[in-house]
Amino acid sequence: MGNDFNARLSEKAAHIEDVLKDFLPTEEGYAKTVIEAMNYSLLAGGKRLRPMMILEAYRLFAGENADEEVVRPFMAAMEMIHTYSLVHDDLPAMDNDEYRRGRKTTHAIYGPGMATLAGDGLLNYAYETALSGAIKGPKLTEYDGDNSSRYLQALMILATKAGIYGMVGGQCADIMAENATDVPDDVMKDTLHYIDENKTGALIEASLMIGAVLGGATSKQVALMEKAGSNVGIAFQIQDDILDITSTAEVLGKPIGSDEKNGKSTYVSLYGMDEAKAKVKELSDGAIDILDELGFKQSFLDELFRYLIYREK
Repeated sequence: MGNDFNARLSEKAAHIEDVLKDFLPTEEGYAKTVIEAMNYSLLAGGKRLRPMMILEAYRLFAGENADEEVVRPFMAAMEMIHTYSLVHDDLPAMDNDEYRRGRKTTHAIYGPGMATLAGDGLLNYAYETALSGAIKGPKLTEYDGDNSSRYLQALMILATKAGIYGMVGGQCADIMAENATDVPDDVMKDTLHYIDENKTGALIEASLMIGAVLGGATSKQVALMEKAGSNVGIAFQIQDDILDITSTAEVLGKPIGSDEKNGKSTYVSLYGMDEAKAKVKELSDGAIDILDELGFKQSFLDELFRYLIYREK
């Protein structure tokens, strides 16, 4: 997992940066300020993991027939949804963070009202972008799930995993759990699992599933990718909780100790550091086993999963 992987990761992230730029709305007209705030948020850097997962999963299933035009709009849409969630997360009414990835958050520059609108704009523009891609995209084979259209299936996954039965549901449970001191540990553990599965896991699951669906996977294979995504998402979040304690603000690019300060129960506070680390390993092994079962061992996605689990920021 040396520098070679990091170089390829940077190369792929730079490629996704170019994809995003192709889909940015033009900063003009009466909506100019909100579009500027949207574009500022979207180009704030970051690992671009979710669009990367869409592309990598798509390539694995599409093989020699891979045509990136099929997934580009979905890659952009996914990053827009992820970005809107961060913009809203940083708002004074939520986590109230002034910095993210080493630079000022959207509300710190544009004010909370415009930052709220920028998040709304990104979320809606994500669907406009994905729908447009589905309408104009190359013809795909039929899907063997409830829905024979692969594009419609991908859109359904995108919408559902981002909503109340996915990320928004997880965020709701997260807010409700803050400073909940009288909750028994076993209930809190269940709640935390739901939060991690949905707040973090849902978009990772969706990314792997969308890539698979558009790449020609069967519904069974898509279900396996969903499970791998769930494992990676939860492991990713536990690792985040670990880093919030063990890392530094310089390495992380955001304030540390915020979980404790905000009275949040985390995997570490409920299970202890050793068990948290063991759980990360168990979940990541499970995700990697699924890739192996699908015949994708030693793919870039395999390496990416390992990287996420042992990252330091």
